[in-house]
Amino acid sequence: MLQTVISKNNYQDSINLMLLTNKINDFDNVSSSQIMMGTDANKDILQNTDLLTDEAKEASPNDMMIVVDSADENVMDDVLPAIDDFLNDLASEDSGETQNTTATTWDEAMEQLPDANVALFSIPGEYAAPEMEKALKNDLHVFSFTDNVPLEDEVRLKNLAHEKGLMMMGPDCGTGIISSIPIAFTNVVSPGNIGIVGASGTGIQEVTTIIDRLGGGAVHAIGTGGRDLSDKVGATTMMDAIVGLENHEPTDVICIISKPPEKSVRDKVVQLLQSVSKPVVAIFLGEKPENHEGQVYLAHTLEETAKIAVDLANEEPIKSNYTDEIKQPNVNVLPENQVVKGLYSGGTLANEAGMLISEALDLGGVVKEEGYILRAKGYDVIDLGDDIYTQGRPHPMIDPDVRVKKIQEYAQDPQTGVILLDVVLGYGAHEDMAGALIPAINEAQETAKADGRDLHFVATVCGTRKDPQDYDDSVKRLEEAGVFVEESNDKAVRLALMLKGITLTEEDKTVVPYKGETVDVPAVSPKIDELLNTKPSIINIGLQSFNQSIADFGGKSVQFNWRPRANGNKKMIRILDALEEYDDQIAEENQKVTDKIQNAQPFLVDVVTADTVIPEFNEQKTLLHAGPPIQYNEMTSPMQGSCVGAALYEGWADNEEDAIKLLESGEVRFIPCHQVQAVGPMGGITSGSMPVAVIENRLTNNQAYCILNEGIGKVLRFGAYSQEVIDRLDWIRDTLGPTLSKALQTTKEGVNLSVLIARSITMGDEFHQRNIAASMNFLKEMAPLIVALDIPQNEKQEVIQFLADTDQFFLNIMMATGKAIVDGARKDTKGTVVTTMTRNGRDFGVRIAQTKDDWHIAPVNTPKGLYFTGFSEEDGNPDFGDSSITETIGVGGMAMVAAPGVTRFVGAGGFQDALDVSNEMEKITLSHNPTFTIPTWDFKGTCLGIDIRKVVETGITPLINTGIASNEAGVGQVGAGTVRAPLGCFEKALEAYAKDFGIDVDE
Repeated sequence: MLQTVISKNNYQDSINLMLLTNKINDFDNVSSSQIMMGTDANKDILQNTDLLTDEAKEASPNDMMIVVDSADENVMDDVLPAIDDFLNDLASEDSGETQNTTATTWDEAMEQLPDANVALFSIPGEYAAPEMEKALKNDLHVFSFTDNVPLEDEVRLKNLAHEKGLMMMGPDCGTGIISSIPIAFTNVVSPGNIGIVGASGTGIQEVTTIIDRLGGGAVHAIGTGGRDLSDKVGATTMMDAIVGLENHEPTDVICIISKPPEKSVRDKVVQLLQSVSKPVVAIFLGEKPENHEGQVYLAHTLEETAKIAVDLANEEPIKSNYTDEIKQPNVNVLPENQVVKGLYSGGTLANEAGMLISEALDLGGVVKEEGYILRAKGYDVIDLGDDIYTQGRPHPMIDPDVRVKKIQEYAQDPQTGVILLDVVLGYGAHEDMAGALIPAINEAQETAKADGRDLHFVATVCGTRKDPQDYDDSVKRLEEAGVFVEESNDKAVRLALMLKGITLTEEDKTVVPYKGETVDVPAVSPKIDELLNTKPSIINIGLQSFNQSIADFGGKSVQFNWRPRANGNKKMIRILDALEEYDDQIAEENQKVTDKIQNAQPFLVDVVTADTVIPEFNEQKTLLHAGPPIQYNEMTSPMQGSCVGAALYEGWADNEEDAIKLLESGEVRFIPCHQVQAVGPMGGITSGSMPVAVIENRLTNNQAYCILNEGIGKVLRFGAYSQEVIDRLDWIRDTLGPTLSKALQTTKEGVNLSVLIARSITMGDEFHQRNIAASMNFLKEMAPLIVALDIPQNEKQEVIQFLADTDQFFLNIMMATGKAIVDGARKDTKGTVVTTMTRNGRDFGVRIAQTKDDWHIAPVNTPKGLYFTGFSEEDGNPDFGDSSITETIGVGGMAMVAAPGVTRFVGAGGFQDALDVSNEMEKITLSHNPTFTIPTWDFKGTCLGIDIRKVVETGITPLINTGIASNEAGVGQVGAGTVRAPLGCFEKALEAYAKDFGIDVDE
């Protein structure tokens, strides 16, 4: 039985999740499991393992998928706490290991490490190319541990790096040393005068560790990635690195490591090597050179490469042969039918083993099929780091599980006489791989012994005595377990063959002249020269553990906690990338919008009936509603109830039944409030006779309108339409509205709302769920004016009492204020700033400055929060109302920290939760509005300018504080909470913006 839990917006590194999966798979009540991020590639893995569920199909790349196959229906009670413990332990380890700082965006990372010169990537390859391009455009060298980057992207990125004088190390560059600082999966090697360039990770590791154990040292080991010497890439990184090392004074010897390149590429590389002034040792693993050429010493094995490099570094003469004798083990030679099986974690070490065994037995050379490097006449050499073994699993250098299973498998095969292993030490590798393998080795030996046959293990330990693991102890324990341990892979292979009675020798080599032409060595780029002569400052994008070696050896790093942009939506990523070319223009256009929002001058100048300022009411029976366009039959029940109430209030019908018939007949026209410079709370239903507050924005000379707040209890905005509701609407029309209007007429300019809002936000209001300070301040402004009016005393008393009793009275004024501000801001402007957010119970709609009155819509969400006694989430209506105009201008949920008490009311926690919300909202806005400063936010201004690019890129959508209406008309408010704007409307707005900008969004 498959069970699935999707942990939303919980991005974790893939390697950690692979280790976590192994842990969960060890549970007795778990048949199998996979814990991975919701990328398309990972869903393919789930599909191939019959673990793809409907819930997993819907996960985004930023969601963690937990899929468990178990007969225990309560298995998640065991699994989920274990997952939490594992991830919490990781967080604790990461926080304690290094002193590096943490960023969540490129801007933060560059700000925290302004002298950064390297970007280190370990993120999914399907999202990597645009991020690497961004790093290069920020003048950062790239070190890409990330693999699975398309070849065409590698070519493009390396060409860009070369043009900018930068180095693109990788993709699939697992190992590197820069200025003696080990990076990624790297051993701790003594500093020295040897500079290495390698298209092979474990090749670099084998050569550098042997150099170290021979007493030498390497100052640089520059990884190029395995495809650098292909004909498509053309050795771009290799050539740039060679030029850099030629001009690097501390480097006396250049060492090149690669598999055989394309002939034209090899010729080009060798030509450059023959042209430099420094001695060179090169290995093109798979070739069997008969001689050295000119000043390039050509090695056959990785051990020979290291030994030649050390002799050159010490200015010792080069020997004709570097093959050492191996001591013959005191065991019987294996019979003809028993063969050697190689189980390698290092791909290059596996290739070297396959090459040597094939040469010794004339097996026809190495292959590359289903993880096999050699598969002939019973002799197998397997690269367990091949994709076929690592899809959805940790690399065998990290996790021994796959190799343990293979040891068990081969131990059962009577043809297996020798199992050949590598044990790779260093940063990133398993903390005790020898200890992890020894139980399986012992078990295999017992299996063979029980069958009455010999089974030998031969291993090489690739490491130094300075590695985090104990090199000598690893060797000792393996030997104590009966393993023959050799100091190099070459020797281990030769020993394995010796156990078969086969002796592998090397022919002597001499130096012959180089017959080709030389070239003028290009000048080194200043940026590469600077990289090679200073300790790197690294932005680490991905695996947090990579910071450890950098910190241990005196480098600087900042951790960039990356997650896929735009929730992994490749179309949106492509649009965001394309728009980056126009950043300056967009910033200039957005500044015009935010300047208008910040400098707006809203004044409450009057209260009048809606039909006197909105001419559409005088054309035919018309009702305004909240949100984007919608018709009566599409509305939710409480909005329809509000329409019934408005029809009764206007006298269009005498009873509910007639009102519904009228509304269903099509005789009444429905218009969005926003279409006529108005806004309305909840259902937003507004009719011509209803009084509206008139807000004038004197910066841009425009007006906006909103009906007055009805108070608490049964109210029209929540869908109630009893006689009590109609009577209150009559009183608002006949008494409250005219009284406020008369009072406002006695002022010179009306009420300055910017001042009132600025004062009230310092008193704990956020202007959506909490307006008590603003309502009291409004009463303070209006009461003296009302008292002075020549109207009946009882009317004065009723109005003042109503204002005093209605804590949320100011909300409607704030809504009209927000509308006046955004309508002014979007006048004659363009850009990506959101100028409207609203919802109608079906659709959530946004507008942006660029596309004017166009709606970009997506289905609304249902609010989450606290429900009144007797009600639950099942009773809640889908989100509706124009009140999200408050969030549009940076208050409401965007300013939760201003009113931390609201977090309890809406079920969102305490002060820290309020702070976290505002800090999160800050990430999707352009700046802060100094007009409205928040004391509890260190006097920062409210968020200013929601940017659709930031919303789409981060996947963070605006949080809206809201009342929760019953989904049944007439019941009214049943709770209060928060709701997220749906991401889809922002994606549609971005797509429309890009089209308007002339960008092909469908390419």
